[in-house]
Amino acid sequence: MNELLTAVRAGRHHDVPPLVLALDRPGRRSALAELKELRKEVRGWDWQRRDKIRKALLVAGAGCHTGAAGCAAWIGGRDLRDWTRSPYPLILASLKDRDPAWLGDLARRFAGRSALSEAEYTFVGELTRIARVPLPVTDNLVAGWTELVGAARWRRRTRRPLTEILRDDPHTAVLAPRLFEMAELPPQVDFYDAPDSQDHWPGALCALAEDGVLDRSYLVERCVARLMRGGRSVDQRFFLAVLQRLEATEDEEQRHLRDWTAMAADGIAPVASHAQQVLVRLDARGALPTRELAEVSGALLFRPEKKLVRAQLTLLGKVLRRDSSTAGELLPAVAEAFGHEGIDIQERALKLVARYLPAVAGPEVRELLASAAAQLGPVHRETVTALFGGLVEEAPQEVYEELLPPTPVLRRLEPAPGTVAELVEEVAARVKAHASEHWIPASAVLDTSAGITGFERALDGLVRLARSDREELTGGLREALAGVHFVEHGLSPYMVDPRGVSTSHGLSVVVASLLGLVSERDRVAWRAKTVVTGSDACAHAALNGVLLDRVWEASEAIAAGRVPFLLATPTWHTGAVEAAELVERLGTYRELGVRPGPADFAQALLRVRRGSGPERAEAAAAAEALGTGEGDRLAAWVRAEESVAPVLRHPATTVSRPSAGTWWQRTTTGARQVLPATRERLVIQRDFPEAFHWLGRAQLPRAQECYHWGPERSSHWTATLPGDPETLAAWLMPDLLFAADQGQRGAVGFLPALAESAGETGGAMHLALAYALGARHPEDRTAAVDTLLVLAARGRLDGAVLGRELAILVDRDLVKVNRTADALGTAAATGACRTVLTVLAAMLPGLLAYEKTPRGLGDLLSVAAECAERCGTDGIEPIAGLAETAGRKGSSQTVRQAARLIATFGDRETEQRPAPESDRKATIEDQINT
Repeated sequence: MNELLTAVRAGRHHDVPPLVLALDRPGRRSALAELKELRKEVRGWDWQRRDKIRKALLVAGAGCHTGAAGCAAWIGGRDLRDWTRSPYPLILASLKDRDPAWLGDLARRFAGRSALSEAEYTFVGELTRIARVPLPVTDNLVAGWTELVGAARWRRRTRRPLTEILRDDPHTAVLAPRLFEMAELPPQVDFYDAPDSQDHWPGALCALAEDGVLDRSYLVERCVARLMRGGRSVDQRFFLAVLQRLEATEDEEQRHLRDWTAMAADGIAPVASHAQQVLVRLDARGALPTRELAEVSGALLFRPEKKLVRAQLTLLGKVLRRDSSTAGELLPAVAEAFGHEGIDIQERALKLVARYLPAVAGPEVRELLASAAAQLGPVHRETVTALFGGLVEEAPQEVYEELLPPTPVLRRLEPAPGTVAELVEEVAARVKAHASEHWIPASAVLDTSAGITGFERALDGLVRLARSDREELTGGLREALAGVHFVEHGLSPYMVDPRGVSTSHGLSVVVASLLGLVSERDRVAWRAKTVVTGSDACAHAALNGVLLDRVWEASEAIAAGRVPFLLATPTWHTGAVEAAELVERLGTYRELGVRPGPADFAQALLRVRRGSGPERAEAAAAAEALGTGEGDRLAAWVRAEESVAPVLRHPATTVSRPSAGTWWQRTTTGARQVLPATRERLVIQRDFPEAFHWLGRAQLPRAQECYHWGPERSSHWTATLPGDPETLAAWLMPDLLFAADQGQRGAVGFLPALAESAGETGGAMHLALAYALGARHPEDRTAAVDTLLVLAARGRLDGAVLGRELAILVDRDLVKVNRTADALGTAAATGACRTVLTVLAAMLPGLLAYEKTPRGLGDLLSVAAECAERCGTDGIEPIAGLAETAGRKGSSQTVRQAARLIATFGDRETEQRPAPESDRKATIEDQINT
């Protein structure tokens, strides 16, 4: 036994099987107890030492287990699975003296464990072959089989056809049907839309069905059942591809009539489309009863996919032409389309009802149709009145009420953890979430939900408890963070680089310094990097540099042990510090004879809430009464009217050429970018630490994309200047430009926090919001909608300004109209119709002036018409150019929606011709200047 443990500790895994086989049953039990203790010990080792013995420990433990259940659990242990070459041949060698029944039991138990790979599938197969028992068909085993099949396709230089691999596999007939029973398909089961290809799973499975290897009728039944059950979209598309290739017979289609109707009503779009095509074929064969058609139509016409709705109206039209006596049963289903958002759909349904209404005998159906038609908008009112006469009752005019989210309420920051145990738990949770790997890709780096407040609480707690309980704190942190890379190997350069730092990295810096893991030489060199210089320096690096400068200063304060707490710890969740509270903290420092840290005090000044009127004067007087230099600086800062870096108007709000006090960004893509500049603040360059100087310099607009890991780490950016949303919006505007123009993902995440900040909002925030509403990715547009609603709820949104900014960005081809329509439609759907209509009333005149209709204008007009119908147009001036657009030839979405919007204005609509194409830019500028 001692020889076995020695071999395991030395990592000699090839020596383990014979040493295990040499032990008797009691010897194996005794060795197993020692191995379990060693396994616990190994969990606290660094990764290099663990890797050295992991495989030997795995093989030895498997061989020493006398029960199949325990052996399966040992082999499947997560902490023993990190290996490069398969250990299973060695495990089989250590088990070769076992009874076949025991091996079969092990195979069954192990096949039921989760996440089986190619190597583990092979291991189970070998166990069943030796034991001469059937292969245990489990979902996890099938997943391992698909991985093995996938690897076999690429094992040779010439790619081997999938159908050939499956034909040669002796287990295909048993395992393949299980794919149709699994809750989710394995990721290796890939497919693509190629009608004639058999080199993907749907084609290969259907080829095997043709060969008789698989039961074709069983596959059809299972595909229908899976499509009825629903699930992930990718799985639904897979089973649909198999079903389409199998080509269900007429009897099979007839037998599943109720299934097709259910799929057409509730399935994902491709599934619903296929089911609809089957229903068309059934109708052509006379096998679709009218009642079934009416039921499925009532549900299908309520779907948002216009293609499906149009196809269903076409089918209903064919049936009605063939037999008009079905009108009484089918027209109520057609009337469901009256509630569809597409005005063209409404028109088609209304024409169908008008054509076959004379065939309806009873008054009940006519009254039902009239009631349904009453929901149609003003644009259809004349037709509906002519069709139903007095049956249509005027709906009572409801008083519209704008629904906006509650105004954000300031929430006080909870105090720092008061005990070492609480602080260690919080710091370890934040650090481990990001520092467990040596290299963290940008896409994986996310601040925790606590955001800046959690970081600030933890940082303040480290300063407080390091002063009073340093020994207990260092011991607790060393134990809680055992195995974390920077604790084992020291800080990595990327963790102290301003281009990519996060709040978790900031905590890691403080913890590493507290544990004595940072040399004085490294500390001096790394802190020097917090100063961002150069003409190409971006706001991300500058704001990150401020964070790093603070944490390095906090580390030095912890080492000195004199600072009782941090001055810049926020009072509120936004990062703001209450002026009276900062005065009180400075008073405590004065009593203790402690000099504030320059970076800590500078950040506190940037965060202080200045207030207004008597509140501001009172705070300034209290600060002056301290009689300290910091108190005098605080008083002057509170009295100052200017923001940290005043924002200049971007040139597109004046003229399309450079002018005094403004900047126009010209790049290789031409003079398209619309970005503001900020003026310098000499007080920051004179009185603040060097790491803060970038914030006080004049910043020209730069549309050069930087590659810093930024948008997803932005909680400390907004908390650096919680009272200056205009300044931050101007500095971070390039992120939003690239989110709209080039599709950068996640760049809008900081904007809702700016909307909640205490500072005033102006042109920069409205321009930033305009970019964000046109972001490429839906999740970014959702963040923009949240920002819009919060600003509106706080009374800080100027809809006319936002609309004009959107028109400018569309004119510069920086924002797509269809994306903006999607975002504003989402905002309107929440109940903010008046807010959205105000924005669109200012945006639309410029777009209607184009000779060539911008793509998506019809969607934008649809949103405007929907808002106008809900909230009315009182207080909204008629939109210039709307009448001419509605009067164009054709029946496009743009023309229809323009007519619909005109109907909401009634007699107030005026005939205003837009400017010609050559003057469209001047038109936009005139509106802005007005």
